[in-house]
Amino acid sequence: MSRFVKTEEDKLISRDRMRFVKNSACSNLCYLALLFDVFYFVLLYRQDVASYYYTVQIGASIVYNLVFMLIVFMCSENVKHYHKNYSYVVLAAGIMQIVRIFVIPTRAHNTVMVIKEVEQAVMDDWTYTKAVVYLVVSAAALIISAVLNYTRCTALEAHVKSLEKTNA
Repeated sequence: MSRFVKTEEDKLISRDRMRFVKNSACSNLCYLALLFDVFYFVLLYRQDVASYYYTVQIGASIVYNLVFMLIVFMCSENVKHYHKNYSYVVLAAGIMQIVRIFVIPTRAHNTVMVIKEVEQAVMDDWTYTKAVVYLVVSAAALIISAVLNYTRCTALEAHVKSLEKTNA
């Protein structure tokens, strides 16, 4: 048999091994999402076009970003230990990253300000593209982490139940 085809015994061993090893893939995907969120954070907040970025909306965005990073870090630690309910939190965080694309980056990209009688885009095309890519990669990593964690937790729960039935 090919070494790439998993037998039923290999699958059983793989599931049983989950009881003893950490779910590092899901955790690392959360860290990847945090990294790209930091890239977005730095990209956005180093922009300085007149007074556009000195608003309550930007202040709220900074607070949201800090809370987001804390929550995703907490989730990364919990998905590492196969906590199924954190899949929902990670999924919600991923969806929020997609929603964020339409808040500040899109509005800033579509806004033109007159500075010293010259029209200037608040966010140029290249910066907007980078901001969108950072948020999309962050969202994708979170959504993949959530789905993978949920799938692995479900498989582990089923495996543990089957072990309890055979031991009973």
